[in-house]
Amino acid sequence: MDSDLASLNARPLPDWFDQAKFGIFIHWGMWAIPAFATNERSIAEVFRTDYDRAAAMLPYTEWYGNAIKVPGTPSALHHKAVYGDAPYEAFRDPFLAGLKDWDPAAWAEAFRDAGAGYVVLVSKHHDGFCLWPSEVANPNQAGWTAGRDLVGELAAAVRAAGLKFGLYYSGGLDWTFNRRPMRTLVDVAAATPTGAYPAYADAQVRELIDRYQPSALWNDISWPTGQDRLNRLFADYYAAVPDGVVNDRWTTPKPINTVLRFGPARALVNRGLKRRMLNSTRASKGIIPPPVPHSDFRTPEYARFPEIQAKKWEATRGMSHSFGFNRNDTEDDYAAFDTLLGDFIDGVAKNGNLLLNVGPEPDGRIPMPQTTRLKAFGAWLRANGEAIYGARPWIRADAVTSDGGQVRFTRKGDDLYLIVLGAHGERLTIRDLRVEGAAIRLEDDASVSLAQLGPDLTLAFPTPGRGAATAIRIGGAASPGAGRSL
Repeated sequence: MDSDLASLNARPLPDWFDQAKFGIFIHWGMWAIPAFATNERSIAEVFRTDYDRAAAMLPYTEWYGNAIKVPGTPSALHHKAVYGDAPYEAFRDPFLAGLKDWDPAAWAEAFRDAGAGYVVLVSKHHDGFCLWPSEVANPNQAGWTAGRDLVGELAAAVRAAGLKFGLYYSGGLDWTFNRRPMRTLVDVAAATPTGAYPAYADAQVRELIDRYQPSALWNDISWPTGQDRLNRLFADYYAAVPDGVVNDRWTTPKPINTVLRFGPARALVNRGLKRRMLNSTRASKGIIPPPVPHSDFRTPEYARFPEIQAKKWEATRGMSHSFGFNRNDTEDDYAAFDTLLGDFIDGVAKNGNLLLNVGPEPDGRIPMPQTTRLKAFGAWLRANGEAIYGARPWIRADAVTSDGGQVRFTRKGDDLYLIVLGAHGERLTIRDLRVEGAAIRLEDDASVSLAQLGPDLTLAFPTPGRGAATAIRIGGAASPGAGRSL
């Protein structure tokens, strides 16, 4: 495939990614040994309220290696109290020792039963530690790999379960190449390593492509090479993996990145960003990366788009405030299943997928609160997946009921799907909706009566809906005569 942007951007999105809707993200590494981060605030709230040291105060346990470098942070105090002067690298051997009972096939089975269509494993996070036996030598940290091929074992198990397999790689940060502590957003932006790192990152990602043929190539933070070299990487990836997709976190170096390496410029930009954060009135608890010259999909983090998007997107989040396992999390710290499911359905109605994270414990066990939610997803999708898998947005994404309830729409062919979020009674009126056709409740194939009352549609059910969401198919309601869709 040609490596010019026009050719890359003309490539259609592979059908599997749009049809799958639901994927599993896995953040698993040596940070699961301490498994510590403050968990009271979201990432966006941290940057709004504690900007001067926000990068060391994130609720993400996978950032522990940076957080303990900043004196006075809860992570630094915890580390001193529990581990004394031990370096972060001391967690490598305990992590590897705990792998003896890890069962990748059990993971794959759990993810399949949850209704997921694909799995994305973190192969290398910001600490630079590789979960595969890379032959690309790290010049700053000898032996900084798992030795055992965790990536390959999981890839085989996931594919045996009938799911697509993808890989995350931290291209923008690698703390073995840049060990300077990060405190602010500007520190993060200026922290992408230079020197030998761009060639190292390019070689490792090419190694991952050659060995594992990941169907999703998920970069994070930014990318250290120039755009032309990155375009060649994309073209070579698509040639090797014809059904592959890449995300949107591939921002390449700009002159401002060089400028921000100097103290006065960094201080000036930090002051502006801090003021903007403090004055922000956004309700979002997450972040939305900026568009890049080429991507197959966008990746809001702990956030969603408010409207139907023409471009495919994938919301990504943990079940609590962290991606990595946090020992401090209790059941109350996890989002309720109804909330996770509602956000998922909302995203599908707006042309999005959900990449829901699991953060395993050091020995590979998935914490019970996460397992419970995965099972709940599976149960709901087995009964209602017809309204989700392979569905497309309709002419509108949402509606409200007469009592303030929320409704989302999807369509498949000429069929329209109404998904009512939350419980409801035997009668339900949806404001400003005119459709007609034979209506069936998916979970039990029960007939649903429709009646048009002026601009509103009333639905009569044989029994109340008591689950997290109720999906109804209306045959022919999404036909050209009834509306149009994306």
